[in-house]
Parts: sequence; structure tokens; C-alpha cells
Amino acid sequence: MNASDRRPRRHRSGPIRHGRQHTPSPLGAILKGLAVVLAVALVSVGSVAAYAINNLAQQVTANAVDLGGGTEAAPPPPPVLGAFEGGFNLLVVGTDNDPNQGDSFGERDATLNDVNILLHVSADHKNAVVVSFPRDLVISHPECTDPDTGEVFDAMSAEPLNDAWERGGLACVNSTIENLTGLDINYAAATSFDGVIEMTNAVGGVPVCLNEPIFDADSGLDLPAGTSVIEGQMALSFLRNRHGVGDGSDLARIASQQQYLSSMARTLKSANTLTDITKLYGLAQAAASNIKLSTSLSSLDSMVSLALTMKDVDLNNIVFVQYPSGSSSDDPNKVVPVQDLADELFAKVQADQPFTLGDDSTGTGSTVVPTDPATPADPGTETPATDAPATDAPASDAPVEAAPEVIDGLKGQTAAEQTCASAFSD
Repeated sequence: MNASDRRPRRHRSGPIRHGRQHTPSPLGAILKGLAVVLAVALVSVGSVAAYAINNLAQQVTANAVDLGGGTEAAPPPPPVLGAFEGGFNLLVVGTDNDPNQGDSFGERDATLNDVNILLHVSADHKNAVVVSFPRDLVISHPECTDPDTGEVFDAMSAEPLNDAWERGGLACVNSTIENLTGLDINYAAATSFDGVIEMTNAVGGVPVCLNEPIFDADSGLDLPAGTSVIEGQMALSFLRNRHGVGDGSDLARIASQQQYLSSMARTLKSANTLTDITKLYGLAQAAASNIKLSTSLSSLDSMVSLALTMKDVDLNNIVFVQYPSGSSSDDPNKVVPVQDLADELFAKVQADQPFTLGDDSTGTGSTVVPTDPATPADPGTETPATDAPATDAPASDAPVEAAPEVIDGLKGQTAAEQTCASAFSD
């Protein structure tokens, strides 16, 4: 029996409170998919009553963040709601702290951007790339200004990525990722633990697969082997879990997050989700209440246009990748860019060229669920051969598209691939 044949188990537990932990616990990358979550959720806005639209619009505008630095020269949405013309880049940031969570997830004396996810949608809207950046990636940081205090932070040459939030919030994280990738990022969004819980509840549960049972006291994850449908606190625990999966590293956690987001994308694309107005409005409400958006996204027109751009991308053409990184010689708990591979990746993104992943590209602690082989055709239904001469089909003038180039060395998966997480192993 493989993982896909097992009966799903639904888990929705109450809040799990831990003592005053200092164990880093990134908020999982619902938010690689927040692009997908946001997209589908916000499409629903066009289907709800006018009073609800106004309510959502007010919440979104009140929480909007100015990215500054001239990064908001985004094309305006069409006069009549429709997809954006051309492609776009959207940064999604997950923080480990907010004023409302108290010490529910351990005492924190600072706020870190522990999840940093970049979504790129191609100009023809046929392909999308979702890049997860390790929080412990040691890189240079640009000068940033705290929007609340006006304090200016000098540029830094070699510090972890997750220090950026404390130097200027969402705008500083956005500038730091722009500096690292060479891309212009016009749109950004941020959320925290409570936002993840509300978003996963609004989705109504996401199936995840485990090769073995996993119990992790630090994150609160407690799931059996097989497929379970998780939401709320258990979904957050799955996304935060580090010590119970793979080799216990942040890179193994990213692989689990990609599994979750791929499954979420498939769930949101399913007919039941897309036709359930109540569920879709719940997603929009959860997004508006718990997500801070850049001012470039703070109108419902802009959000719906972004959603319409994203919603028809084929799942096979949504590629999740980890930013290429390797061990740091200075600190075993940090990683540094693998520059040649990163340059190859972002050259493709910059040029809007699709690519595929090489063999054995699944991330640490994650395995691909094998698909069932195609069922052979019933011999009784096959069309019998005839002696009639074959007729040459007319030649087509349409250009033949070249197969996407393979980038060997990248870790990740497509949204169409189903993967399972493996328990921690030394």
C-alpha cells in the first residue's frame, strides 16, 4: 500500500503552548503558496456582496506597507478587472512574532523574517517559479530605514537573511532580496503565526504525507505515517517543524514546506474549492485580516488582477526551488550562496525562460510519491488496422517550442508532484 492509498486523518487541535523557547521556528511557507492562496482567495472578492468588498478593502488599505526605494513602479491593473499584462514578482515574508501572539510560541525579544519566498510569474502567464530563501543564508544587506522610527541602518557585508526585518520591516526584506537576486520586486506581503493558522483554517485542510510517524515537541507536530488532512495549529506545527524531519536542518524544513504548498495549490485548484463561495470568502477575509500588503497591492483591483494572472498557470509549470546554498566555513549553523548556480537560476527568471529540475532534485527529507503506471488500452477497443493508404497530415507553420532547459543541482519540486516527508535521521 502506498501513501496515496491510505485513509486521510483530519487533525485540528487547539493552541499548543510551550515554555519560553528560543528555538527558532520559522513560520512555514504556506507562503510560498501565499501567492497561490492570495491569488485564489482574492479572486473570490468579485463574487461576494458589495458590503463585504468594502469591508475587505478597508482592512487591506489600513495594513498597507510602502516598499519605498522606487520599487513600486508596477503596471496599473486593467480598467476592467482582468489579468496583468506581462509578468510580475511577489515577495512573501513570514515573521516569527507579532503583538497579538504573546508568548504562545515561546518568548521572543525580536522579530525575524524566518520565511522568505519569491514568486515570479512569466510574461506569458504560462510558467511560475517559487524560490525559498534559507533564513540562515549569510549575504550582504543594503542600507535600510525603519519606517516607524526613521532610524537608518548601514549596509552590511555578511549577515543572515533573517536579520533584515529588524532593520526596516517588509520594505527592508524586499530591498535585501532585490539586492541578492538582481530582480525588481514590485509586490510584497507579510504574515505571522496567527495569520498562517487563520489561512489554513480558511482553506479547510491540506493533505500532507509522512513516510513515518513524526513527533516533535519543539513545534508540537504529532502525526502518524500516511496521509493526514491538517489545518490550524497542526498545519502551523508541520510548517514550523525542523528537528523532526530529514536531517533536522532548515533546508529539510523548506522541503516539507514545499510539499505543503504544492498540496495546497492542488487543493485550491480543485473544483470543490474554486466553486465554494463561502470558503473563498473566508480565504479573502483571513488574508485581509492577517496579511500586510505593499501599497502596490492595497487595492482590490490590483489583488484580483494578480489573482487572475496566476490562477490558470498549469501545476506542472509551477516550480518550487530552494535558493542554492552550501555550508558556511565560518559557522556550521549558517549557509552561504552557491553563486554560479544562483546566477544560472536568476538568469532564467530574469529572461522569463522556463526550466525544469534535474534527477533526484527533491529536497532533503522529502521523497516523491510514485505515480501509477498508465493503464494499457483494452485490446478489444483498439481500432483494427486497415490496408488503406496513410494520408499525410498537412504541415504546420506553427513554431515548435523547445523543451525547457534542465538546471542540475537545484533542489525542489513542481506543484503537480506529490511528496512525503521523512522523519529525522542522523
